Amino acid sequence: MLFETDRRHIPADYRYQLSLSGHFPAPEGICIVRRPDLTVFRVSGHLECRYIGISGIPGYYGCCQEHSDLEARIFLHPDRIENLNSDPVFVSLFALERRMPAKNALILHCAYISYKNQAILFSAPSGIGKTTQARLWEKYRGSRTVNGDRALLRIKDGQWHAEGWPVCGTSGICRNEVLPLGAIVLLSQGTHDKISFTKSSETFKLLYAQITVNSWQANAIRRTICLSEHLLQTVPVFQFQCTISGHAVDKLDHALQFITEASYENNLCRNLSAHSAGTDS
Repeated sequence: MLFETDRRHIPADYRYQLSLSGHFPAPEGICIVRRPDLTVFRVSGHLECRYIGISGIPGYYGCCQEHSDLEARIFLHPDRIENLNSDPVFVSLFALERRMPAKNALILHCAYISYKNQAILFSAPSGIGKTTQARLWEKYRGSRTVNGDRALLRIKDGQWHAEGWPVCGTSGICRNEVLPLGAIVLLSQGTHDKISFTKSSETFKLLYAQITVNSWQANAIRRTICLSEHLLQTVPVFQFQCTISGHAVDKLDHALQFITEASYENNLCRNLSAHSAGTDS
């Protein structure tokens, strides 16, 4: 309900029709994905039908059957949803990652904190310490965690923003807030604190690995790669090998201040140059 909006008078971008049923639609089309927790069939061109389960539990809890580019039918098995929370529904059942690249948006696996009216995102594979670093920033800098597991990154008015997302993992922290994107920090564990500003192919790979995208959708992959490259070119993205300490917070905060000051000086120089050019003419 945190993400509810009053859109009664606005046409829906996409519509889901949900129903409880112990019988899912029979598979049709070509099977393009088969995993223990997911089976996907391509039906009628680019439309899909997904059968979705949870790893380690036999059978499926839900089915998402696309009827058009604007609508899908959702079937939930009544005997399998008693302990189902919102995360798997939004992660898998609604297939929202399938629709985000077309809206110039990416779903990033990260801890999203608010600091000095900007979004700072700690991104890494599970278990590396995203939540730990976010808590350190709350302790030593008074920041606030907006989401402990995901953020939606979207271009608005030519600038990247971080937005809330209805998935929070085990953190339990999920707020619907939008902030300008200040930096993305790609974490790794280390015995000392070291920052790398190099925007290399390795940095791209680390970033891309934490973006949710369907590996079987070529168009979505191409669009996600283009958006990721634009993100690297316009937003500070760097690697941070860090410890669990206040020193790690000091080190990163100093780097963020340096980036902010450098950006201000570059903008000032550009503005002065433009002003000079206008005066000369």
